[in-house]
Amino acid sequence: MNKNDFTIRLEREEDYREVENLVRESFWNVYRPGCLEHYVIHVLRKDPAFVKELDFVMEKDGRLIGQNMFMRTVINSDDGREIPVLTMGPIGITPDLKRRGYGKKILDYSLEKASSMGFGAVLFEGNIGFYGNSGFDYARNFGIRYHDLPEGEDDSFFLCRELIPGYLEGVTGVYQTPQGYYVDIQEAEEFDKTFSYKEKLKLPGQIFQE
Repeated sequence: MNKNDFTIRLEREEDYREVENLVRESFWNVYRPGCLEHYVIHVLRKDPAFVKELDFVMEKDGRLIGQNMFMRTVINSDDGREIPVLTMGPIGITPDLKRRGYGKKILDYSLEKASSMGFGAVLFEGNIGFYGNSGFDYARNFGIRYHDLPEGEDDSFFLCRELIPGYLEGVTGVYQTPQGYYVDIQEAEEFDKTFSYKEKLKLPGQIFQE
């Protein structure tokens, strides 16, 4: 894909370090002091659930400015079935180009590719204010529950989009986050030491405070 001033293509092995640094810059001090996402993507590439055909980067003016990736997972249906679905992320745009539409471009492109490969739905954790513009809705409206979340707790972070219309019709059940996303924090800290130093800050709005 090459429209306007950017290109979207599959990630290559020689991109790995640059992409990890991009993700680190994008998520640093956002959800916690520092971040784990660059280590998460490092680990997920080796996971059997990783979909390498949906591992995209965005280039502009000779540098990588964005990325998105997908993992296979399932919904444990209340009737005993396992419903294959995708989850998504980390998805990131370099900080100096955020809020300029690049995130939506790579998101919509990657969702279109996932649909063309025959995947039925994508579920993940995100902000409806942004992802609603690309067709996502609250997963509860599809009858899908987030694992380990007590009944009545806020589930507004849990989003879903059908890629095949009607794919989740008649399905109720519990979504399972792939285990690869649960990284060891100490291992992530050691991995982060291989990058240039950045100051960790406790900021308002962070979900996790160390």
